[in-house]
Amino acid sequence: MSLNDLPPLREVIASHDLKARKSLGQNFLLDLNLTGKIARLAGDLAQCDVLEVGPGPGGLTRGLLAQGARRVLAVEKDARCLPALAQIAAACPGRLEVINADALALDPLRHLTPPIRVVANLPYNIGTELLVRWLTPATWPPYWKSLTLMFQREVAERITARPGSKAYGRLALLAGWRTDARIVLGLPPEAFSPPPKVSSAVVHFTALPAPRFPADARVLEQVVAKAFNQRRKMLRSALKGLAPDIEDHLIAAGIKPTQRAETVALEQFCALARIIEKI
Repeated sequence: MSLNDLPPLREVIASHDLKARKSLGQNFLLDLNLTGKIARLAGDLAQCDVLEVGPGPGGLTRGLLAQGARRVLAVEKDARCLPALAQIAAACPGRLEVINADALALDPLRHLTPPIRVVANLPYNIGTELLVRWLTPATWPPYWKSLTLMFQREVAERITARPGSKAYGRLALLAGWRTDARIVLGLPPEAFSPPPKVSSAVVHFTALPAPRFPADARVLEQVVAKAFNQRRKMLRSALKGLAPDIEDHLIAAGIKPTQRAETVALEQFCALARIIEKI
């Protein structure tokens, strides 16, 4: 059996009774033309291992293998999906490993060989947490070369937002500091089964060799979190208690104390983090 001999996804879902579960953040993407497109948007997979989180019945998994991925590690928490994924593994001997596990508790490096790309239609309930983990490893560059990830459209817009917009915040700063991130595909609710209430979008992240501006990751994260925790307040108030003479430090970083977090550029936040680190 080859990939082309596998049954349509709707048949797979029906035969294995794979009704999507809201508790697992599941929305299955059934159009193999779309899953193939997402796999192509991830870049050249031929010399890469690929980490996929939440494969479900395996639509995107098929696309990744069809696009020549050297090897795919599919991490699936829902044991109901394992027989469907086993069919795909049988069609591609040695190229697909399926692990029944919670992606938040798994160390994928034990199963992958660089170069590594991450490609996933992420379960909605853990997507943001996984992204933050991938963007904030202890060392940089990270183990992955790129991330190609499906999110709710609202989350994708927060990731790629620019200063001055309501969507601009912690996710945009974390993504912009160490990656090039852009929305590469939009998907309507009807592309999924069951259709979610919101549109979705695929974001492609390319890891930079070094952060865009120098800063200590821990200090920068602390500054950004505190600034956006009270985003309606002026920074002199929102950052009060972060360091003595915070107004002087803001001015030294090129930030007006009366500015609000959503108007401050990444470079300025990094400058402030460097100043605070020296105190």
